[in-house]
Amino acid sequence: MARYTDSVCRLCRREGVKLFLKATRCETAKCAIDRRAYLPGQHGQGRKKFSEYGVQLREKQKVKRFYGVLEKQFRIYFAAADRAKGVTGENLLQKLESRLDNVVYRMGLGESRNAARQMISHNHFMVNGKRVNIPSYIVKKGDVISPSERKLGKASIKKALERAKEKTLPHWLSFDPDSKQGLVQSLPTREDVAIPVEEQLIVELYSR
Repeated sequence: MARYTDSVCRLCRREGVKLFLKATRCETAKCAIDRRAYLPGQHGQGRKKFSEYGVQLREKQKVKRFYGVLEKQFRIYFAAADRAKGVTGENLLQKLESRLDNVVYRMGLGESRNAARQMISHNHFMVNGKRVNIPSYIVKKGDVISPSERKLGKASIKKALERAKEKTLPHWLSFDPDSKQGLVQSLPTREDVAIPVEEQLIVELYSR
């Protein structure tokens, strides 16, 4: 499966916003975007003026990189959002927020979305009592997410459960430390997207 293998800090600098791709490091003074708040590359400190297309493209790239989605899969999400009832841009963000890797991260069970993806791929989590190893799995209202019983002894899961106790969750998710279960209480809304994004620009880009 294709995946990005270069420095993820370059992605934050390229988009000019923290994408929280390196877990807690992004909240410290070591964060690359705080230390070098300009574009990466030889000409990164030069002034850059974007065309209308360039502005739309940057919004799309920002969202893709935030959720760790490549172009082909992102187009599939957009097509599904366009077919669904409601506002296309909001439908798109809702689908991306509803990915299992994002939900595991939001619950505090993964240090980052990338870490959550890896744990899911290694069969660390179950949805409604069934093991799911597909990070792009779309959760629904009422779904219960929990660590696999066979993985409870692993250090990564023990750390994840401790981290989840201190995590401030969005209103649409809950986690019970005693039962070690998370619940999707409702579908995410536009207000639950944590990055500044103008989704209408993405719609305009794909409408060209």
